[in-house]
Amino acid sequence: MLNFDEQRFLRIQSGAVALRQRLETVVAGCLDAGAENIFFLGTGGAAILMQPAAQLLQRRSRFPAFIDMPAELVITGSVHLTNRSIVVMPSLSGTTKESVALLAKLKEIGATVLTLVGNAATPLGEGGDHVFVNAAADDTSSESFYLQSLFVALAILKHRGEIANHDDIVTGLDRMPELLLEVKRAYEPQAEAFAKVLAGSDYHIITGAGNVWPEAFYYGMCILEEMQWIRTRPVHASDFFHGTLELVEKDVSVILFKGEDELRPLADRVGTFVPQYTDKLTVLDTAAFALPGLSSEVRALVSPVVLATVLERISAHLEVMRNHPLTTRRYYKRVAY
Repeated sequence: MLNFDEQRFLRIQSGAVALRQRLETVVAGCLDAGAENIFFLGTGGAAILMQPAAQLLQRRSRFPAFIDMPAELVITGSVHLTNRSIVVMPSLSGTTKESVALLAKLKEIGATVLTLVGNAATPLGEGGDHVFVNAAADDTSSESFYLQSLFVALAILKHRGEIANHDDIVTGLDRMPELLLEVKRAYEPQAEAFAKVLAGSDYHIITGAGNVWPEAFYYGMCILEEMQWIRTRPVHASDFFHGTLELVEKDVSVILFKGEDELRPLADRVGTFVPQYTDKLTVLDTAAFALPGLSSEVRALVSPVVLATVLERISAHLEVMRNHPLTTRRYYKRVAY
């Protein structure tokens, strides 16, 4: 595979999976101590990656789950954010300015903070009440953060008796590092063709629904815009027909991500409409990938993880094709803002 270290990938994703039992223990301890809600409070891309777990709780549990922006909460606070709140704060660098500022406020409030970081010797690595370290990098962090946040959500469902088959689900999730590697291997021959689509237009509409919508948002904003300087319009498939459809015309590129949860029909609706008005619809569908041994329920839960791992292969080809390394920045962490 192009510019890819298989053993490194397995080590990092296995590191995420290895955190599961401790995450479950910490979450159970918080609930036993009287926690009343949970906040997922990341900044930028890390925040987006928390959305599937937050949504899972919002729809499957009566335990209140919130997702918000640290930059806003530092200014406004929240009546729900108290000393009985669990806060999950992801930051690969462990130094994200807005998150570090909020951490100081959380200390004053007395919330219990779980930090998910790539480096322990950082403000968030040293400042969390419970610190979970997995030394990932930009090209491997999405899968890691998706899995860790999913473990948190499942732990809450398990402890509250709101899920009957928790152990079966996590048994499947424990196999994800090897399964994801096989997905990468299988997709590699197709990755270059998808990268050509992305390189072939200077503007893309990117859409999806359900738990893969965050990956559409993330890939558009954090990879194509930040790392490749390609203009994108991420829009949820539910909102596609309330504005963005008017931008679809001949030669407009639409990228559609399809997952396997119950909201897949919303993506299908976009997939039916778009080809009538442009011949530049490109679909990436998790149902096309073999995940042997996983139930349909687990496949649905991991759809954003699978997309992330496939898109990494696409990005590897895209940066070479455009002679634009993914590490190139003009402003991000280079100038004052």
